[in-house]
Amino acid sequence: MTDIHLFGPQELYRHWEEGQWSPFEVDLSVDLGQWGALAGEDRDLIFWVLSSLMVAEERITTKFSGLVGAHGSEEEATFLATQQVDEARHMQFYARFQDEVVADPAAIAAHVERAREQISPAFRAIFDVALVEAHEKLVANPADTEAKVRFVTLYHQVLEGTLGLTSFEFVTRYLDRESLLPGFVAGYSKIHHDEHRHIGYGTWYLREAVATDPAAAEAVRATLRELLPLVAESLTPPEREGTDWDALGAGGEEIRGFALGGLTRRLDMIGVPLSSVF
Repeated sequence: MTDIHLFGPQELYRHWEEGQWSPFEVDLSVDLGQWGALAGEDRDLIFWVLSSLMVAEERITTKFSGLVGAHGSEEEATFLATQQVDEARHMQFYARFQDEVVADPAAIAAHVERAREQISPAFRAIFDVALVEAHEKLVANPADTEAKVRFVTLYHQVLEGTLGLTSFEFVTRYLDRESLLPGFVAGYSKIHHDEHRHIGYGTWYLREAVATDPAAAEAVRATLRELLPLVAESLTPPEREGTDWDALGAGGEEIRGFALGGLTRRLDMIGVPLSSVF
């Protein structure tokens, strides 16, 4: 599968120029009325998802500039700068949803602090420890290829490509089926479109790195060995320990299967099969 064409930074930059949108133009009027009418377990689960997204987006917005500084070409630097703008736009959308629909206007930092009360230790371990440490190492030495490979594996393949795409699939599937929160779904869908572009960059970069540096493949494997168990825990809603659970109309086995299926396809393109990780 390594002969599949992947868009490089220049192509991805042009796609970014063609896909602009504003987090302040999404209509949230229906969402406000529906949110007030939600109750019980479903409301709790949706709020848990919103909290996870708020914390995640703050982390990946503020812990990204090191990758821009580690660019390998002007084209790559240009595209990576657009990704940081995207992440800030996503954080603004989630904050606006909290302000106008959850009806608790506050500074972004206050939203994040409240959201942190909802997330799991595994989620914190990924976003507050692993991501922060990987970013600090890259900032300290932008020329360190192993540090860049670890950061891109963590950020683009684990956070966006596995946690992000999986959350989008099952959350929007449920909301669409129940005809709930159409404004949130519209904004989240635009975020999802942006993240496909980001993941495309990460897959392109790792394939290039693995093809030219044998040590890069082991850096990918080591990062995945460390983080995938935490990913499985992070995808498990509160009070649903074990493997047999259902949330928002989907079971744990289906959710984990979707997450691993997408990661497996991307790793095949990169040249580091999932079967070689463990």
